[in-house]
Amino acid sequence: MARTPAPAYACTSCGARHTKWAGRCDACGAWNSVVEEAPLSVGPRAAGPRGRTIALTDLGADDPPPPRAASGLGELDRVLGGGLVPGSAILVGGDPGIGKSTLLLQAAAAFAGRGLSCVYVSGEEAAAQVRMRAQRLGLGQAPVRLGAVTALRDILTTLDAERPDLAILDSIQTLWLDTVEAAPGSVAQVRAAAHEVVSFAKRRGTAVILVGHVTKEGQIAGPRVVEHMVDTVLYFEGERGHQFRILRAVKNRFGPADEIGVFEMTGAGLAEVGNPSALFLAGRDAPAPGSAVFAGIEGTRPVLTEIQALVAPSTLGTPRRTVVGLDAGRVSTILAVLEARCGIPFAGLDVFLNVAGGLRVTEPAADLAIAAALLSAREDVAIPPEMVLFGEISLSGALRPVAQTENRLKEAAKLGFTRASLPQGSKTGGAEGMDLDTPADLAAVAGLMFGAG
Repeated sequence: MARTPAPAYACTSCGARHTKWAGRCDACGAWNSVVEEAPLSVGPRAAGPRGRTIALTDLGADDPPPPRAASGLGELDRVLGGGLVPGSAILVGGDPGIGKSTLLLQAAAAFAGRGLSCVYVSGEEAAAQVRMRAQRLGLGQAPVRLGAVTALRDILTTLDAERPDLAILDSIQTLWLDTVEAAPGSVAQVRAAAHEVVSFAKRRGTAVILVGHVTKEGQIAGPRVVEHMVDTVLYFEGERGHQFRILRAVKNRFGPADEIGVFEMTGAGLAEVGNPSALFLAGRDAPAPGSAVFAGIEGTRPVLTEIQALVAPSTLGTPRRTVVGLDAGRVSTILAVLEARCGIPFAGLDVFLNVAGGLRVTEPAADLAIAAALLSAREDVAIPPEMVLFGEISLSGALRPVAQTENRLKEAAKLGFTRASLPQGSKTGGAEGMDLDTPADLAAVAGLMFGAG
């Protein structure tokens, strides 16, 4: 006789597991948040009391790559790794109003136009609202099936009957599973709903795209285990005041991570940006102090962006440090290195830094461009407009080479830049016709560019 599994308990606030019920969660301290969890869907039954033997293969087995379905949207296909893989589970997160539903509705119409059967299920809007958005985007005649329901059991039953190639569920926080006694959007509901949806995708071969809300810190709301369950995690980023939107892959089992796709928000929806470097550098007029062009790498794509700095005397006891699009801790480190290793103080000065176009730069290769922009703003001397900069700065003030130097230089040369400042020892193949400056440390950069001691 099979033994009945012991009941499991979990906190609806933080997701911590407990062996017995308690009035207060030991992990987060929340009261009356520990509830009993109903068992999830049961896996395949074992063939016998000891289970069955599974077939094992060698690492050298020659398996064909997974088939992919392209949407025709080049930026979306790039981020997905070349197209949509059948049976894959994709999680898309982003701030409210950033354009997640618009992007996925356009993607559903694009895939449907390529012959895939697509189902769009909205738990946040009525079907009439989705139709109004489709008509505004010019997609009213796209062969996409719509549904507006939050009961996960009804959704999976419908998908099992329809057998679509792609199902979009907007959003995971609105889905409700009747086997879990918790409110929609709670940790238990989100985890259980994600488990059921991913299991359905693998079992039926239907690609599923889940929309996830984000917290105020920018992380997808709910338990982190949801990101481990799915195959691909995408973040849709952008600033409300900018028209550019960045679709970034932070996890992808079928393609490169950290790949980005650039879109522009227009009145007719999201338009692809084929050459983001030219767009991010658009509007650069005469050389101005505090402006430096950084040659960065986003995934496999080189992208040139403008880093802007402003340094002004402060009237406050503690000077302000305002950073947009960069890591504030990294900027503080660069300011400390400039003062300790180069003797250039920023005490009593307000510092403002911004990445033009709304792009967020996270790689350490931007250190040299940030330092150059700060020095240019402080000394009121413009950096030559034909120069690009990249390189990592160590705490000793030395410059360290970064990866994919050749791709950065090729992209800069393609956009008309003829001069580059980069660390010594960098691989500069393919940089014919460019004037290369290779200073040894940050002090040499300051002396070479601005005559600082």
